[in-house]
Amino acid sequence: MPTPQSVKNIVIVGGGTAGWMAAAACAKVLGPSYAVHLVESEEIGTIAVGEATVPHLKQFNNLLEIDEVEFVKNVKGTFKLGIQFNDWGRLGDSYIHGFGQLGPDVGPLPFHQFWIKARHKGWAAPLGDYSINTAAAPRGKFMPSASDAPANSPLSDIRYAYHFDASLYARYLRGYAEARGVRRTEGKVRHVQLRGEDGYVESVTLENGTVIGGDLFIDCSGFRGLLIEQALHIGYIDYSQWLRCDRAVAVGCEKVGPPTPYTRVTARTAGWQWRIPLQHRTGNGHVYSSALISDDEATATLLANLDGKPLGEPRLLRFTPGMRKKFWSKNVVALGLASGFLEPLESTSIFLIQSGIARLVSLLPWNDFSEVVIDEYNAQLTFEMERIRDFLILHYHATQRDDAPLWRECARMSVPAGLAHKMRLFADSGRSFRESEELFAEPSWVEVMIGQNILPRAYHPLVEQMPDDQLKQFMQGVAQVIESCVGVMPLHQTFIDRRCAAPALHPSS
Repeated sequence: MPTPQSVKNIVIVGGGTAGWMAAAACAKVLGPSYAVHLVESEEIGTIAVGEATVPHLKQFNNLLEIDEVEFVKNVKGTFKLGIQFNDWGRLGDSYIHGFGQLGPDVGPLPFHQFWIKARHKGWAAPLGDYSINTAAAPRGKFMPSASDAPANSPLSDIRYAYHFDASLYARYLRGYAEARGVRRTEGKVRHVQLRGEDGYVESVTLENGTVIGGDLFIDCSGFRGLLIEQALHIGYIDYSQWLRCDRAVAVGCEKVGPPTPYTRVTARTAGWQWRIPLQHRTGNGHVYSSALISDDEATATLLANLDGKPLGEPRLLRFTPGMRKKFWSKNVVALGLASGFLEPLESTSIFLIQSGIARLVSLLPWNDFSEVVIDEYNAQLTFEMERIRDFLILHYHATQRDDAPLWRECARMSVPAGLAHKMRLFADSGRSFRESEELFAEPSWVEVMIGQNILPRAYHPLVEQMPDDQLKQFMQGVAQVIESCVGVMPLHQTFIDRRCAAPALHPSS
């Protein structure tokens, strides 16, 4: 049996968040025996689609052994306990999808099963009162998990993510990667050379004539998909039948008041608007359907709903929601926007980069690029994308709004079979189950379905084993514990000031 050869030369085409996350991870995990070369052009620039994240980024930073305080200072970051959704189920509705646990489980049953019965009986407070994340966020409170808190205290397990300037994160990771041997070349790719015998990418040629060859190529070239699409013609799966928005306009504005420890997402007539608070400014964007509103109207809606003075001109982004038919083909792996695009409604853009990197490391190929390994990678990423897709569709489909064409269409549309089953099962008796290793666990699905008024007609029969008077005391006790814990938490701004405030700079910097 011949000895397989390792992939030795990795070429990353494109920088930005995706490129430098890949470079930093390769440098740290693969070590000096792998040569990592990144090619990018300052002229092309990058699209910072995500300044908000999910808690998994902490794992990525921990892998790189990045100090959290240093990280937050460098990216002018703030902390995020969840996402507040306004006007999604009905005009005037508001709920928070938090990252934490929903109350304590009781035996084999999740907490929300008991909440359903208590709500039917008229004893329950809003669901958000029973989670430390969703109770603390609207009051502007934040702290990480307390190491000295009892194991059963909500303060011992506070899950959080970050808001940050994505361009500063890419810059930070560039310094990290170059310090560990990653080579960077400035320039635009003019030509991609394929091997005649098998169609693998052999090299890329820059505009100045420089030829850069490699064994494994990582395509981080954005929507263009310079390698995965323009060279290998892999094809694209369009999700527009469910996700109707195809454009976004984004602009920063001056910071007004202390930063909220949550992202705010407000449904508009033809889409939705995000608000992401940073230490030095606030990020804003309007995601919308170009079939229902013009670019000028969308921009006007965005500018009319800013907290402070805009910083610069709004930037327009066109996209087609969906994914490549393959994320890995031959010796090319696509990451970030090159792999597909799901609107950042649940802040998943950077997570998908992280997930792709982690799975690539797990399935790192020999230089024969086994199709078995490639197929497994594609299957895992396809599953990941489709589950996130379904979670996003849920937000649009579970609506009672009838004030605009977008919401009427989304309420009536057919949805993927798996999502339709999940919604029926929950509406029946509050059952919800996590599929394999999908990103969003049971509490996330429960919070969004309850928040958008999918209220189960019944609950699990075993809930009846708790007498009514005990159930009342249980619900009151959980709410009281949460309230007590939130009471001792510092304000978000206070925590930042004490621990990780960035040096004061001009708001537009």
